[in-house]
Amino acid sequence: MSTEPPAPDPSSVPPVATPDDPALPTQRRTLTTLAATQVLSGVGVASGIAVAPLVASALSGSDAIAGLTSTSGVVGAALVALPLAHVAGQRGRRPSLLLGFGVATGGAVLATGAVLVGSWPLLVVAMLLFGSGTAAGLASRFAATDLATPQRRARDLSVVVWATTVGSVVGPTLAGLADRVAGPGLRLGDAHAQHGSTAPSAAPFVLAAVAFALAATVVVVWLRPDPLLASRTTSDAAPGAAPGAVPGDGTGSSWRDGLRAGWAVVSASPTARLALGAIVLSHLVMVGLMSMTPVHMNHGGATLQVVGLVISAHIAGMYALSPVVGWLADRVGHARVLYVGGALLLAAAVVVAGAPGEDSARLTVGLVLLGLGWSCGLVAGSALLVDATPGPSRTSVQGLSDLAMNTGGAVGGILAGAIIGFSSYGALAWGAAALVVVCAVVAAPLARRAALR
Repeated sequence: MSTEPPAPDPSSVPPVATPDDPALPTQRRTLTTLAATQVLSGVGVASGIAVAPLVASALSGSDAIAGLTSTSGVVGAALVALPLAHVAGQRGRRPSLLLGFGVATGGAVLATGAVLVGSWPLLVVAMLLFGSGTAAGLASRFAATDLATPQRRARDLSVVVWATTVGSVVGPTLAGLADRVAGPGLRLGDAHAQHGSTAPSAAPFVLAAVAFALAATVVVVWLRPDPLLASRTTSDAAPGAAPGAVPGDGTGSSWRDGLRAGWAVVSASPTARLALGAIVLSHLVMVGLMSMTPVHMNHGGATLQVVGLVISAHIAGMYALSPVVGWLADRVGHARVLYVGGALLLAAAVVVAGAPGEDSARLTVGLVLLGLGWSCGLVAGSALLVDATPGPSRTSVQGLSDLAMNTGGAVGGILAGAIIGFSSYGALAWGAAALVVVCAVVAAPLARRAALR
């Protein structure tokens, strides 16, 4: 039996826009709104993620507990991905993003309470909810494709990804400012400071709560019309469908049905499997190498300031050039850019494999390449996944993609920690390089069978 997917319903493919197409101003408004939410949510995520390990370490006195908060955030993002996709499929993007940012706001408030009462277990639970902000941000990139023409999907998606740069860079700075402005009023007390550090502060989590709440407000007020519902207005409505319903969304009556539906679509399409595999691989390798680089540099005697500069360069590599990646993907083909991303990931692993912890220049080059490879995988992979998915099934496939991506990140972080514990950073890097090569070889038949565009 052939595994090729059925031809997409022509009604599910947006028409090519013309200069007079009324959808163009709607799409521009949608992109502006989504970019604004990404800036705000980026501030929230970066503020919380930057300080959560430090706060957990101060409260518990354990570096292992500090790492648990980051893992908790990643797991939380994975857990909420499918429910958000299900809500989008049933009711549209606005309710889905509102739910995601609302849960994240609750997580930030709970984290504030955890700091004030001095409970690291409560902080770990709060970070599970906090991860919803990351999941909503990832869902926003797919919302950017709902009204995009096929010729501009990667570029429109990349604009929303790029906006995350602003929040990621500004967030930690604003967190420090919020801490100074709040003063002792939001500090737990010097008794909880470890090794001469300052006492834990809840101010960054208050900032995160405000940022997530503002992102939710922007969605409610300005994300009109709902891009997903608007993209389906040309489809034949089911007889007797209730106003606002989304006919034929393919997600079933629960998110579990959506998971099964999404997996069925991906399993039947070589192109979708190629796209999903590239997204997961890019995230797994990126998280694995990035998360252990500060530890490697610390062992080499690098200062916190130098480590921060290297990680900042890495984040710039991830986001700053995403519009260029999107333009390139639309011009030369999404699948081809995936192979460029794979080459960059391989180069990054080779560059850092032999770098000692004190060689910050070489590690910076490697992590910038790592960020660029991740950007190629995320932008081109997400656009290719939309290309390969029939319109009625897209939200379920997108939910599966975000679940797999965040799960891959969690696995990458856990494996990286284990490899560092038993061997070395160099072994981790060479292992990542070998994984990229193996995956490229396995994906070659899929690429030949996929409709490369």
